Amino acid sequence: MDVLVLIDKLDDLIHNARSVPLTDSVMIDREEIYDILDQMRSTIPEEIKQARWIVKERQEMLAEAKQEADRLLAEAHERAENLASDTEVVRLAEKNAQQIMEDARDQERQIRLSAEDYADGVLGSLETNLDKFIAAVRRGRERLQGREEDEDLQP
Repeated sequence: MDVLVLIDKLDDLIHNARSVPLTDSVMIDREEIYDILDQMRSTIPEEIKQARWIVKERQEMLAEAKQEADRLLAEAHERAENLASDTEVVRLAEKNAQQIMEDARDQERQIRLSAEDYADGVLGSLETNLDKFIAAVRRGRERLQGREEDEDLQP
C-alpha cells in the first residue's frame, strides 16, 4: 500500500475520532493506530528501495548518455580532423596541379620556340639554296641570252 494512502487513513482516523468532553483530546483506538503504523513501516522501506532503484537507474542512464555524448564528440572531432586533412590533401593536389600546368606551359613554350628556331633554320637554308638556284637560273639565262646575241651577230 502507498505511504500517502496510509497517512490519509491516519489523518481520517484522527479527524473522525470521538472528542473527550471538555478537552481538545480525542479518543483513538490504539490497535488501529498501531496497525496503520506497522503498515507504514513495512511500506516505507519498499518505497525507499524503489526510489533508490529509480535514482540508480537514472544515474546509469545519465552515465550512458554521457558516454554516448563523449563517443559522438570524439567521432565528430575525428571526422573534423579527417575533413581537415582531406581539405589539406585537396589543397596540396591543387597546388601540385598548378605546378604541373606551369611546367607544361614552360615546356610547351620551349618546344614551340625550338620548333620555330628549327623552322627558321630550315627556311633560311631553303632561302639560301633558292638564292643559289635563282642565281644559277639567271646565269643560265644570261648565257643563253649571250649565245643568242652572238648568233645574231654572226653572218
